[in-house]
Amino acid sequence: MFNKKLFLVNNIKVTFSIKDLENLTGIKAHTIRIWEKRYNLLSPNRSDTNIRSYSLLSLQKLLNISYLNNNGYKISKIAQLSEEEIPIKVREIASRSKIEDHAINAFKLSMLNFDQVLFYSTYNNLIENKTFSDIFYTIFIPLLNELGLLWQTSTITPAHEHFLSTHIKQKILLNIERLQSLEPKPSSKTFILYLPDNEVHDIGLLFINYQLRSKGFHTIFLGESVPIDSLISVLEFFNEITFISYFTVYPELNEIPNYIKTFSEIILTNEKTNLMLLGPRLSQLDANFSLPKNITVYNSIENLIKEI
Repeated sequence: MFNKKLFLVNNIKVTFSIKDLENLTGIKAHTIRIWEKRYNLLSPNRSDTNIRSYSLLSLQKLLNISYLNNNGYKISKIAQLSEEEIPIKVREIASRSKIEDHAINAFKLSMLNFDQVLFYSTYNNLIENKTFSDIFYTIFIPLLNELGLLWQTSTITPAHEHFLSTHIKQKILLNIERLQSLEPKPSSKTFILYLPDNEVHDIGLLFINYQLRSKGFHTIFLGESVPIDSLISVLEFFNEITFISYFTVYPELNEIPNYIKTFSEIILTNEKTNLMLLGPRLSQLDANFSLPKNITVYNSIENLIKEI
């Protein structure tokens, strides 16, 4: 089902621990060991100290096994299939059912192999039946959330993370470009999208920009690491402004209250100016922290877009 071509590039991770397999497939290490012993589904290499290691082909096989198992196939039945029959069964199920899980697995393999062809073929198959927004909400967001965990646990390298995030970003930019020539709705308020100092994770903000443009709003995308003081100049050009920012890593948690206070004092100088915030950093804020009335925090992109 997946591209089996292995490129001999130094950055490609071709050997995995059982913990890596658990992180990448969601199957517990204990379960993997049972499947090996009882059904001989995988054949790991073992070190002199009896520590298991697995090849990329083993990971690929386990992802396919997981997909079949999640779609009603018992492990005992999967174990009776040949190596060639397993991906065929996956293709059969994917062709007639929801393909989100299958697509996420394919994108993972494209990342681990640095396989651009697999990334684009998977995306092109999805876009035949889904809108870009559907793909982002149901596949890219879960994938990016999982990517953070895989990076934190050293299952993947920064090179893997950059490969996948760059290709997802390219798709967002392509869809934004298609909307750039459209005139905003008459009397539309202006949305200014920016990231705070030192913040560079812009995929979520780019997608919000795409969503707003597709709804006919006037948007200005300022991008990464924008100091508060530099936002003063835009106040002279527009009467009704909503700023939107996404806190993924910065500001530091203990700096957020002061950031919000400073932003409110310098930028939110009239009732027609507002700030919408979202991102992982904000979920860690003290529940008792009181926001100014013209600042709103959202727990997801989808909820923010619904309210606009």
